[in-house]
Amino acid sequence: MKGFGKYWGWAVFAVLIVAWLTSDFGPGALLVLSAVSMAYFFFNAPAWCGAVGRDGPCRNNSKGVLMGCHLRQHKWQKLKMVVIRHRWRQLARELFPNPTTTLATASGILAVLSGIASVLQPFWGKGW
Repeated sequence: MKGFGKYWGWAVFAVLIVAWLTSDFGPGALLVLSAVSMAYFFFNAPAWCGAVGRDGPCRNNSKGVLMGCHLRQHKWQKLKMVVIRHRWRQLARELFPNPTTTLATASGILAVLSGIASVLQPFWGKGW
């Protein structure tokens, strides 16, 4: 994708923030917006690969903060770290290496928390 097309998830994330601030959207719409934002940031947002290699972290472009670059060994390296408990500290270092990836990671985490809150919202009512 060229130009603004690869940054469409930021627009969805902005709509999600507005939806929470205005309280005009129901929990279903909030859940869908949260899921789309989370999928974008974790699996489609432009970022650096950052997979560990012989010469340090990989500097190739990747899609999403949890996916690697075009190299076969790097494709699933970060996603595997989510499952393996003793690799979580290394995953945290790789998810926050520079401002761009840090912003995408933080936005993805906020989207996950928004999804959890939208599921719990009917139990507490609308005015929280």
